[in-house]
Parts: sequence; structure tokens; C-alpha cells
Amino acid sequence: MNKEDIAVNYKHNGCNCCQAVLLSFSDELGINKDTLKILGAGFGAGMGCMKANCGALIGAVMVDDLMNKRRNSSSSRNILSHFESMCGAIKCADLKGIETGRMLCSCDDCVRNAVRIINK
Repeated sequence: MNKEDIAVNYKHNGCNCCQAVLLSFSDELGINKDTLKILGAGFGAGMGCMKANCGALIGAVMVDDLMNKRRNSSSSRNILSHFESMCGAIKCADLKGIETGRMLCSCDDCVRNAVRIINK
């Protein structure tokens, strides 16, 4: 199974999108899965269930910052831009089509795309 499939598997087994992305990189990060699950807990369903920024996108930014030991937001704009071009939006409500009735990107695909961005 590749890392994208691993992340989607986490999503289908009790993790939110942010946790799924974080947990799929646990070996590279050297952080145990329980800690990563706690770190990503509040970012499900668009950050605190408020339909804000996609949890998979937030997870990708966290992974990138942790892997590269960043203490500023220098790369998050690049990640956000890639994610938006791949998925069509960055807000969970927009991705799911809450107001328009037109889904732009499924949770599974958001998780896959977030992992792809980190793997680039």
C-alpha cells in the first residue's frame, strides 16, 4: 500500500482528515501515532467542525513544518496553492459543496492530494 492509500485507510478507520495525513507520516516524523492523533483532533470537518480550512490541508502544513523543522509559515502558502489547484478550494464547506450542492473534492481525494503535495 502506498502512503496515499495508508492515509485514506486511516480516514476510513476513525481518523479525521488531518489525523489521517499526520499518521501516514508518523515514521518519517519520529512522533508516535497517539501524539499525532491528539495533535490533529481539533481539525476535523474543517477545523473544529466549523467548515473552515480543510483538515487534510492543515495536516499537510503540519507535516511539512515538522519534517523541515520550520518555525514560520514560509512554505504554507505554496502548500495551500498546490492544494487549491488540485482540489478546487481550501475550505471544507466549499470542497463539500455545502452551500452550492456541488462537491469539488471528496475527503478521500483531499487526503490523497495532501499526501501527494508532501511527497513532492
